[in-house]
Amino acid sequence: MFRTLATLLIPDGSPSVQAEAVFAFHPEQLSRWLDEMWAEGGISTWVPIFTDPVDSLGDVKAITSTQIPGRMIELFQSGVSGTAPGYAPPAVGTSEQVFLWDHLFYAYLIESTGAFEIFAEVVRRYVVGETLPAPRVATIAWARATEELFFRDPPLFRVGGLTSQLRPDARVNRRNAYWRMFGLDLPHAAAGVSGQPWKQDAGATGNIRFIEIWNELLRQVWLGIENERNSSGANPTDSTYIAFLCQTLGEMLRMRRIGGMLSRDEFSFVSVLSWFHLTVGSDNTVIQDLSAKSGSGGNAADRLAAVGARVGVAPSRQARELFELADVISPLLWAIELRMFDSAPQAELLYRSTGISNPAPAQTMNRIIDLWQSATGDRVKDLAVTTRRQWNQLAGSAQPAKLLPTATLSSAPVPAPSANGQRTAVSRH
Repeated sequence: MFRTLATLLIPDGSPSVQAEAVFAFHPEQLSRWLDEMWAEGGISTWVPIFTDPVDSLGDVKAITSTQIPGRMIELFQSGVSGTAPGYAPPAVGTSEQVFLWDHLFYAYLIESTGAFEIFAEVVRRYVVGETLPAPRVATIAWARATEELFFRDPPLFRVGGLTSQLRPDARVNRRNAYWRMFGLDLPHAAAGVSGQPWKQDAGATGNIRFIEIWNELLRQVWLGIENERNSSGANPTDSTYIAFLCQTLGEMLRMRRIGGMLSRDEFSFVSVLSWFHLTVGSDNTVIQDLSAKSGSGGNAADRLAAVGARVGVAPSRQARELFELADVISPLLWAIELRMFDSAPQAELLYRSTGISNPAPAQTMNRIIDLWQSATGDRVKDLAVTTRRQWNQLAGSAQPAKLLPTATLSSAPVPAPSANGQRTAVSRH
């Protein structure tokens, strides 16, 4: 969300200039802008090729029944865009088409880098003492906006207002959504939280098999990439099976959206994590004041590691892969969820890069497979390998080496499984 805003504000600006333009707004304006964007209608409004809002939201009323009434939006505009209200969606066929917000898996991957916890400590130190380098006014404004937007209850009736007496901890709320949608825990322990309360009332129908099927999809697509240029001999690629895997993943994700479930949650959580992604995306004033510049050849992971060293919180050792994965997986999962690869001819686009007009999907899949194998250790390119992974909740504050925790990463005691029936091992064939 906020990275999208940065691009829309100054389309031709440098990443640092774009980020600082966002950070300069008052947090009240940014909060109101989120409501304006929520009222725009969702992904089908902003990316016209996705024409079915039911698939992207679970129900077309997920927005209309929860947005601030239109007249109130007009009377109390954010002033962020300079137009009333919000931004007009890009025209069909233009290169400016963007996702208004990313898939929930984007938020999971960015939070897995440790960015949220690292910047929580940065803001805490700025507001309670002087243990960090002296900040400039722009950094103080960023810290104030970060605290106002993400570390206190939002104003009443706003789209991001997801904490209450019934679910008071935003960290637990995000973990609940990740568990329900993907059957995944974050790779680091929840600070100040005993056990795994995000699973207790999640129900028994969460997508616990998501990673199993996702890994199988990556294996089958890699098989297609390897065999695409075969001119003789057997070709085991099965586009029908790949389409079936896409259908299965899409159905699993859409099941979690029935009636608009998790739609506001996804919008809010993606917004939170995009703020921190935007912060480490360039050598902006905040990064400069934290002495975490990475230079022209640097990246978000380098900056995050430098900031983490400042406050004594280590990011994931796979942060670089996770940042890049977040960007490329998000549009793929939207496409899968919106049935774009449900037929065999469509599924071929995921691995075919020759003899077609647009090889971009196959090239993107190749990159996803490389990054996923590096980040998780799952050998999806080795079709002869069957792995068994122990799924445990790790103790301790340091980020582990794996995106998906395993029993070999820590000797710390493992909490008892929740009533939701957490599995202890997964077989992959």
